[in-house]
Amino acid sequence: MIKVKDNRSSCPISTALEIIGDQWSLIVIRDLFLERTTFSEFRNSPEKISTNILTDRLNKLLSLDLIGYVKNPKNKKIKIYYLKDGGIELYPLLYELSLWSKKNLDMKFHPLSIDWYKAIEGRKPKEVISEISSSYKAFRKGILNEMVA
Repeated sequence: MIKVKDNRSSCPISTALEIIGDQWSLIVIRDLFLERTTFSEFRNSPEKISTNILTDRLNKLLSLDLIGYVKNPKNKKIKIYYLKDGGIELYPLLYELSLWSKKNLDMKFHPLSIDWYKAIEGRKPKEVISEISSSYKAFRKGILNEMVA
């Protein structure tokens, strides 16, 4: 559980936005769900986050215990980031934001988004959210097992 200090409001929405409502935190979390795990993979995302902002957001998410990292045993300079349970629990928010965007934004979507929309079409939200969360936990377990071995 995240210990909240010095929040502006006792409103849960306001406080949650103070934690993850900046322009980049949810993008990093999205990238982790897309199995991007290294600093350079985050940097190569379509949004092209600057290195100083990325470093700041990774440190923020680490301090909030939403993500963790292990060092690559082959190259100790490389950190392999992963979502902790609190980060995984943000998936329903990403799911709903994606659906809202599809319904309300008149724009061309990234091919990954188009594929995702097709894959979930006609499926129950609870089923999709459960499947993605379970799949990510298996992916995380693989990372942790591989890096410790």
